[in-house]
Amino acid sequence: MKSILITGGAGFIGSNFVVHFLNTYKNYKVVNLDLLTYAGTLDNLKEAENNPHYTFIKGDIMDRSLVETIFQKHAISGVIHFAAESHVDNSIAGPEAFIKTNVFGTFTLLDVARKHWMKSPFVFHDGKKENRFLHISTDEVFGSLGESGLFTEQTPYAPNSPYSASKAGSDLLVRSYFHTYGMNVVTTNCSNNYGPKQHQEKLIPTIIRTALAEKPIPIYGDGKNVRDWLFVTDHVKGIDLAFHQGKTGETYNIGGRNERNNNQIAQTVCTILDQLHPRKNNKKHSELITYVQDRAGHDKRYAIDAAKIEKELNWKADENFDSGIQKTVEWYLDKLKA
Repeated sequence: MKSILITGGAGFIGSNFVVHFLNTYKNYKVVNLDLLTYAGTLDNLKEAENNPHYTFIKGDIMDRSLVETIFQKHAISGVIHFAAESHVDNSIAGPEAFIKTNVFGTFTLLDVARKHWMKSPFVFHDGKKENRFLHISTDEVFGSLGESGLFTEQTPYAPNSPYSASKAGSDLLVRSYFHTYGMNVVTTNCSNNYGPKQHQEKLIPTIIRTALAEKPIPIYGDGKNVRDWLFVTDHVKGIDLAFHQGKTGETYNIGGRNERNNNQIAQTVCTILDQLHPRKNNKKHSELITYVQDRAGHDKRYAIDAAKIEKELNWKADENFDSGIQKTVEWYLDKLKA
């Protein structure tokens, strides 16, 4: 039985992946390393906690001795690296944590994996050639698009925030370990995720939470910033495919082909809330929408061309935005009522 290390598995995307992976595969042991910062909680992993193939370890990916101990004790044969500081506003207020976790943390994981799996550049220890390091990144490393066009795997990096710069740095480290050492790495760059278990600071949970509390729904600037929205379980399936079937050294963009601006997101969520949880005063939830000062350096538009992973790995999104947002609002209503 193989053992894989999942970092950041108590966060939004990571926890959805852990549950999916344990439910899908019976020939893996999953070791989840997570520091349980504000963005991670074991509540996200209730479905996994009693699984005999699952182990949780609280710790920091920058703690090299801990990471080395995990590799030795559990004979780690694969890494799926989610752990990251990821909130753009927080990176503007305090960028240092993003550089440390996203750059130095990724380096620590890469270097420990290299030393455990490889004798020297392009020479693996016996039985370790298939061991793989999969790195989860973001479309924000590409910068901002104009009104047309899509990000592809060939789009030059042009990060515009400390967060996206730190992720770009980690992506390039992963790339360097492939070209310099011949390490078996794959990188995925995703568009904006949404769905169950997302932290309440993010846009869609914020809209739901403030609307239910009868508070102003804050929308940055004029609300016309566009993102490509990807339902989290579709992203998880793409990562699974990239880990098992992706080509060594390659990058795969995963996007939902669901472009929406923030005004459209807010209006859609409010309309669903009007149906499922009407306000006591019979007013529309959309009347709570309030425009606030725009984020510094706010990228105008992101959109991903997912043609490569669709064609080469036969990935496709099961959810469109209408179906995914309905499921998301219903999940949050159940959670907030509980």
